[in-house]
Formats: sequence, structure tokens, C-alpha cells
Amino acid sequence: MRQVLQDLKKGEIYLPELPVPQVKKGHVLIKSLYSLVSLGTEKMLLNFGKANYLDKARQRPDKVKQVLNKVKNDGIGPTVQAVMSKLNEPLPLGYSNVGQVFEVGEGVTEFKKGDLVVSNGPHAEMVLVPENLCARVPDGVEAKEAVFTVVSSIALQGVRLSNPTLGETYVVIGLGLIGLLTIQILKANGVEVIGYDFDPKKVDLAKEYGAKAFTLGSGVDPVQFALEETSGHGVDAVLITASTTSNDPIEEAPKMCRKRGRIILVGVTKLNIERDDFYKKELSFQVSCSYGPGRYDNNYEKKGLDYPIGFVRWTEQRNFQAVLNLMNGQKINTSKLLSKEVLLEECPGLYQKMLDDKGSLGILIKYDEEVDPRKRVTVLDPLKKKGIEDISVALIGCGNFSKSTLLPALKKQNAFTHTIASSSGVRSHFEGERWGFSQTTTDTKEVFNNPDINTVIISTPHNTHAQFVLEALKKGKNIFVEKPLALTIEELEEIKEVYFQNKKPLQLMVGFNRRFSPHVKKIKSLLKDYNTPKSFIYTVNAGKIDSDHWTQDKSIGGGRLVGECCHFVDLLRYLSASPIIEAKVSNAIGTSKDTFSIQLDFEDGSIGTVHYFANGDKSFPKERLEVFCGGKILSLSNFKTLQGFGFKDFKKKSRLNQDKGHENEISSFLEALKGDKELIPFSELYEVSKVSLDLAQKL
Repeated sequence: MRQVLQDLKKGEIYLPELPVPQVKKGHVLIKSLYSLVSLGTEKMLLNFGKANYLDKARQRPDKVKQVLNKVKNDGIGPTVQAVMSKLNEPLPLGYSNVGQVFEVGEGVTEFKKGDLVVSNGPHAEMVLVPENLCARVPDGVEAKEAVFTVVSSIALQGVRLSNPTLGETYVVIGLGLIGLLTIQILKANGVEVIGYDFDPKKVDLAKEYGAKAFTLGSGVDPVQFALEETSGHGVDAVLITASTTSNDPIEEAPKMCRKRGRIILVGVTKLNIERDDFYKKELSFQVSCSYGPGRYDNNYEKKGLDYPIGFVRWTEQRNFQAVLNLMNGQKINTSKLLSKEVLLEECPGLYQKMLDDKGSLGILIKYDEEVDPRKRVTVLDPLKKKGIEDISVALIGCGNFSKSTLLPALKKQNAFTHTIASSSGVRSHFEGERWGFSQTTTDTKEVFNNPDINTVIISTPHNTHAQFVLEALKKGKNIFVEKPLALTIEELEEIKEVYFQNKKPLQLMVGFNRRFSPHVKKIKSLLKDYNTPKSFIYTVNAGKIDSDHWTQDKSIGGGRLVGECCHFVDLLRYLSASPIIEAKVSNAIGTSKDTFSIQLDFEDGSIGTVHYFANGDKSFPKERLEVFCGGKILSLSNFKTLQGFGFKDFKKKSRLNQDKGHENEISSFLEALKGDKELIPFSELYEVSKVSLDLAQKL
């Protein structure tokens, strides 16, 4: 299938051939008929992409601050790598789609194959969308009309937040696509509408929809006009639907409002607010969030948990349905909003012209009905497949860690990269081409069933690790899996059972990279002559992660102790070279479960404490390890500086950038595949995983 993507680094638009997404639980796979180009939003993205690095930074000062903090903690090299990785990532365009359901995932009950539905899917021949972001199209609404639903829902949500009542007077600032849809929805609510814009054609269209509209620059003062139309009282509400860098809309809106009027920002504008303008009239101001309640809530959008209608009357999906009903009742007319219709293959050229096109409203993209909905493998380098090597690698998962760490490390080792897999196919296609893979797929069965692939690297959400490890073990493939190995004791025990059932010697490795850091190797060598018990203090300034982040979800990420702290348990296990015989955990009273201390007792008498704190400041080093042994002390700060106290031949070792051992880890893993010796004994992988899981249950 083909999809419209933007290169954020250069701003270019391209149309690659991608594998069709694999349908998953709670999702709907849709074969597109049309999608709608949202000129305002997509022009902003085009402008950002075409801007140079300095202008990009000016547009996102919040991101600049994050970059500076990362430079301070991690060094220049890793920061530049992370920024460039982000800019290299392709951006899917579009969010208003109509098509026919081709397949539904487990748990989907509202839709069936063949249904005509709208969704917030991107510009692609096949789109995979959560169930709550789809709505069935009524029989009386044509597909070309229904494609305006999602954009109309943005307008509808802004109207809902303003609480219109019959007979009120509103001003709509900005008469683009969303502005003109807003006028129609307001008129359906019995509201008198005033509107203005710089484009005379859009003003004329607003008049046809029943608004009292005028052109900016024609000599009409917007504030004075609004006051005259309301006998000097001022309008009841202002909806700002313009997309501008000017501060004029937020300056004019309060002046044209009555006392206790409402101002809703639906579009984009500067927000240099004069307090007096709002204070004297007791005005209310609110920013409208996209399509309505549920937006950006993973529980609603990704997990399909609906809000009870008795408590949240209008969700995203119910807004979609309301818009479709308005269309069915002829309350929203989109025929005059359609400026042009183009074929998908015309899109790259279309987007290049869009920046200069100021008059268009709705542009429809039409899709080819001949697309094969089952094609889930795309060949990237057909010649490469002819030279299968002894170690042939597949990577499952193409998130930020894969892009910034695993893929560069594989490239440096000249590994034979056969297949790269991801759920959507967008990232894996781009990264597959970039890093020289033979093919890309959205179907993991292609990885496990392919006899040419003998090694699998798993870098997916934590709740899939055990499943993929078991599949790889049963197929006799070597495995590198990012931590954690499993999320439950039951999964861990099953992996243990299957691992020892395998007659063929396999390499099973968990991504405990800190063992392979040059600084840790130095610590290990300095401690080798000391047989006395050691004392470890590991302080992790972990920082806060929002409660709705996937890693915080016990069913997906496992929580931070299992998902991340297992790293530090493993490192102390490695440095002590002795089994853990007892482990305890305590949580700071009154804090989140992200702030805790772990106490470890080792068989040789060593002790270790891991302080994992999420209530600190980012300016402090993220990780600090202190080792006390035989009258000596070693102190490692942020994997950049190692200091020795009491050693005759060692005082200090520093690096400009962090090195947490990722590159050495991958090279060691690939080297280990050539022999029969386990890189990390399975007994240690099992031990560390079980200790982490047991501790998580006590937290």
C-alpha cells in the first residue's frame, strides 16, 4: 500500500510503498476511499519541515530546553544523535478519512467487514484505527461528504465548549475550512453569526451559509462592527478558528465580547493576553482540544474504554456521529467546500503547490481500489536476499530505542540485516531503507517462519516480550530481547521450561547493557583482586513519567521497577559475581510508586541498595554508582566519569559522552553467536528477572 509521508528534516513529501498494517485488538482495518487534506494543519507542518534548523528551534522553544538538558546530562554526541533521529523520522499526514472496513480486531463489536466508516486515519490506502475513533456513515450520506466528518468534529467541539443558546450572537474569526463548518453548526443551533477573513471568496461563502461577513482590509473595523450588530452590548462568544502568527485575534476578541462573554480558541494564534481586557468583563477563555473528550487519552483511544454517556455526553466518537447526523439532515453542506479532487499519486506535487495556494478549502485525495489489503511484506533490497549469511538478523519493533541505539550498533558490526518489522509499517520501512534491511513487514509470523532468519532482536512494548521470546525459542532462533524478559512469573517460568527443552544450543540474551559499559568493565577489573564483601549504592534520578505513559501501565509496560529497575539489579548482580539471596523494597510514604529503595543481600556477604527516585531535579546526574570494598571506593557518575579513592594506580577516567555499553553489548552478542557459550548465563537472566518481578509484587 502507499501512504503520504513528510520528511521533517527537509520538508519533502513522498509516497512510499509500505506493508499493510496488521490488524490488532480493538482496532479496525479500513480500505480508504477518500481522505481530506486539512490545509491549515498540514501547511503548518510543511512550513516547519522546510524551515532551517534555527527556525525549527525558534518554532519549538520547549524542545530546545529539553535538548540543552540532555546535552548537560548525556553529552553532545548522544544528544545530536537523538535530535537527528527524531528529525529523520517520517511524519504521516492526514487525519480525516472515509473507507470500507476490511477487517476488525479482537473485541470490536460495532463494525463489520464492508461497513462504510469515517475515521481519523492518515492519507494511506489502508489505515488501522482504534474502534473509538471510527463511526459508521448513515445511508443518506455520500462518502465524499462524510470525509469532512473529522474536521467538522473539531469545529463542533469548539462550539460545544462555548455553550451556545438560541438567539445568541457569535463572531467567528478566520473563515477557512473549520471556520465555515463552524458557521453552519452555529446556525443549526439558532445562533446569529458574524465572520471575517482576508479572503473575499471565503467571506462570500460565509454569507451563503447565513453569516454577516466582511473582508479584513476593506475598511471595516471588526470590533466596531460587532458592537453595532449587538446594539453596543457586545457578542456572546468568539470562536477563533484562524491559523496565524499574529496576536490580533486574541486582542480583538475580548473587546467585541459582552460582559461574561466566552472566547474559544479552536485554531492557532499568538496568546499575548492583556489582563485588563478579560478582567473588567470577567471573560472566560478556553482552548478546544481537537475532536472532543477522549482525545489523547490512551484508555479511551487505544484501549477502547468508553466514557459513560451519563457522565460524558459527547466524546470523540459521539461527536463524529453527531456530525454525520447533521450531514444527513442537510444542516452541514460540504459541496461548496470541495476545491479539488486529486489521485493519491499526485500528492507529492500537490503539497509542493499548497504553500502558495491561499484560496483552496477542501482537497480530496481519491484512492485506487486495486490495492492488495493482505500484502504485509515489502522488499527493500531484492539483491541482498541472495547473500544470506551465517548470522541473519530480524528486528521486531522500531521505536525510539531501536532507531537511536540498536540500529546504529547493528550497522557498525556489519550484521546481515534481513527483516525489520513494526505494527504500522511506516517506521520500519523508513529505517529499513536507511539501515540496509532486505525487507520490511507488519506480520511477525514472517520473521518466525522464515528459515533464512536465525537471529531475532525484540524491541517492542514490554507485554509482547515473553510471547515473542517463546515463539523464537520454539522456532530455534537466537534471541536478543530488550529488558524485561517477562512481565509475570508465569511467563518467566514458561520461558525457562521451553529454553531447557530446546535441544539446539541457542543464545538468549536480555538487553542488560550496563554490564558492557567501558566504565563498568574497569570497575570489574579493579575489584577482581578483592575477595571481601562489597557494598553498593546505586542512585537513580529517574525523573517523573506521566501516569498515562505506556510504561506505567502494569499490563503493557509492567511499571518502572520491572521495566527499568531490573537494569540496576542486574548490574549489582554482575559486579558482586554472587547470587542474590534476599531482596526487599520500600516505597517513600506519600509519593508515587516510582520512588522506592531496593535492598539486596548476596550469597558472598555483599550488600547493595538501589535508590530509584522520581522526585528529584533533572539537573542532578541521572545515575550514580558507588562501590565500597577493601578500604577502597569507586564512584561512577552518569557513565561519563569514574573516580577511584584509595587505589594506587587509578584515580580518574572520564569520557566526553555517556557510554552505557549498548554498542559493546551488540558486538558481544553477535560474537557469542559464533560459539556455544552463553553471553550471560540463563541462570542469571532468570534470577534477576524473578527478583525484579517478586519485588514489584511487594511494592
